[in-house]
Amino acid sequence: MSSMSKFKKLAGISAFAFAAMTMANSVNAANWRYAHEEYEGDVQDVFAYKFKEYIEENSDHTLQVYRFGELGESDDIMEQTQAGILNFVNQSPGFTGSLIPEAQIFFIPYLMPTDMDTVIEFFRTSEAINEDFPELYAEKGLELLKMYPEGEMVVTVDEPVTEPADFNNKKIRVMTNPLLSETYSAFGATPTPLPWGEVYPNLVFTKHGWFTTAMMANQDFYNGLSDADKKLVQDAADYAFEEIIVHIDGLADEALAKIQKASDEVTVTRLTDEQIQAFKARAPQVEEKFIEMTGESGKELLNQFKQTQKLMKQMSKSRNPMALMKMLKG
Repeated sequence: MSSMSKFKKLAGISAFAFAAMTMANSVNAANWRYAHEEYEGDVQDVFAYKFKEYIEENSDHTLQVYRFGELGESDDIMEQTQAGILNFVNQSPGFTGSLIPEAQIFFIPYLMPTDMDTVIEFFRTSEAINEDFPELYAEKGLELLKMYPEGEMVVTVDEPVTEPADFNNKKIRVMTNPLLSETYSAFGATPTPLPWGEVYPNLVFTKHGWFTTAMMANQDFYNGLSDADKKLVQDAADYAFEEIIVHIDGLADEALAKIQKASDEVTVTRLTDEQIQAFKARAPQVEEKFIEMTGESGKELLNQFKQTQKLMKQMSKSRNPMALMKMLKG
């Protein structure tokens, strides 16, 4: 066979192999569906698009992101995920609480750290978040991929508040979540659904917690993925987490500056440590309500949250923080 004939034959085989490989990749590629409960540019939206970015840059898969309202509300997208219509969903514990009562732990005031660095470390190392919650979500047919913070909780009221007595007879607009309602009742307010169009001009930073959300997959879908695609999904969730940590750093201050620029009537109250203690003293009654709602599993989670907090405080003061870090992760 001449050299030219051999070359043509090899070229033909190579072209065929390339076409076959391309066809195989096309067959194996999937269009995954992901819904969240916020609007364009909000934290969950940024997380979703960072997840999408990693998936599409590192595979032949594509990801369709649906924002709030496009497929219904929070309850709707959770039902669609459990039914397998959606592959991924992002839902905050405020709404997941009706499905997984233990998820409401994030609404217990003054349970979690409040400074950003400690909050991030808490999410990275907490045994409850990284080991126990995945098991609870799995019981509901969900593969928990990542829990992450969105920002510090702030209370809006019709006039400045500096002590629990100031909340007397004040209506606080809340999402439909029994433990969140319990928190504001403990503070002295009257939690109630109010129209979203009714905006109060006084922002009160009580430092009672950070808003937390969670990203998960339909478990049957996830379990049916190849090992390579499972790793792809996990890596994409890790990538989105790291990106969102950068994104939220300073986000609250930026948003506050825009609010104050848009209106001269907005006031901001930041409670002093002494003022915070008066609110913190009311947290135990919310903890009791949480245990009443969740039983032994909730009690164990609460103890783990507190233990993690204790170790983190010790670590910040320790001369041997690495030893405590091992305890935290062990």
